[in-house]
Amino acid sequence: MIRLFLPAALALGVLGTLAQAQTTSPRVWVGSWATSQQVPESRDVLPAADLTDATLRQIVHLSIGGGTLRVHLSNAFGTEPLHVSAAHVARAQSAAAAAIVPATDTALTFEGRADVTVPAGAEYISDPLVFAAEPQADLAISLYLETPPARQTSHPGARADTYLIHGNRVSAEDLPGASKVQHWFNLGGIDVSAAPGASAVVALGDSITDGRGSTTNGNDRWTDDLARRLLEGRRRVGVLNHGLGGGRVLNDGSGPNALARFDRDVLAQAGVRYLILFEGINDIGTFDRAGARPRSAHDALVRDLTGAFAQ
Repeated sequence: MIRLFLPAALALGVLGTLAQAQTTSPRVWVGSWATSQQVPESRDVLPAADLTDATLRQIVHLSIGGGTLRVHLSNAFGTEPLHVSAAHVARAQSAAAAAIVPATDTALTFEGRADVTVPAGAEYISDPLVFAAEPQADLAISLYLETPPARQTSHPGARADTYLIHGNRVSAEDLPGASKVQHWFNLGGIDVSAAPGASAVVALGDSITDGRGSTTNGNDRWTDDLARRLLEGRRRVGVLNHGLGGGRVLNDGSGPNALARFDRDVLAQAGVRYLILFEGINDIGTFDRAGARPRSAHDALVRDLTGAFAQ
């Protein structure tokens, strides 16, 4: 079962539960880190030349740990297949630098191959990799692209530095001279193997969930605080942040609306059992800023939002 929690700010209370098949395997895949995908707005698009013959090193902060992991690559909004020529994972020396711990650097494979082509609109999960991923670990995911995506798939609100440099540098200990952007690209999530009973909670929301007001590279979003509190309480629950800045329930904002991304960002997540829903603020806030719309329009908005939450 997925348990649904609605913050009091929306004044809706608990709406119910959503069914999910249970697993009986001795070890289970559980999401430890994730982020939502969108087509970046024009100010967030990188020039094609920047992503040609380029290594992207992206630093992510896990919630729960495990001895085996797998990485989700996303081409959700690409219009053509995306070829990733090489992908590596390593322990980052810090959340705020490109340097890795060399002894931990390991190549990811996809059906036994070092490269992978992700179809347009699709996601591709790496082969399981034996890797000592500690709870709250900072991991560096390095991708090498020979040619740029036809249309970029990214998460602009990363609040974390991604390091960009030309050439295949996926296994380099450091990336001196690399440029920095605060976006994640083509990276959907990281799952870890866990004992039965472990699960994940998805936080589906807007910029407040995404991390607005948090510190760049500080991993101090409210979802990060939740992950730490759960670990302190010895709860085996991964926390998956699926906030999108400007996100709305009924209409697209800077990214797709909540109903359009619900299957991908909630139901498809590994081990998900709980949902925290913090959406609707932008629907209400952008609806009638001038205060000129009639009461009937406001009533219709309430009906539409209520119907969307029920869906």
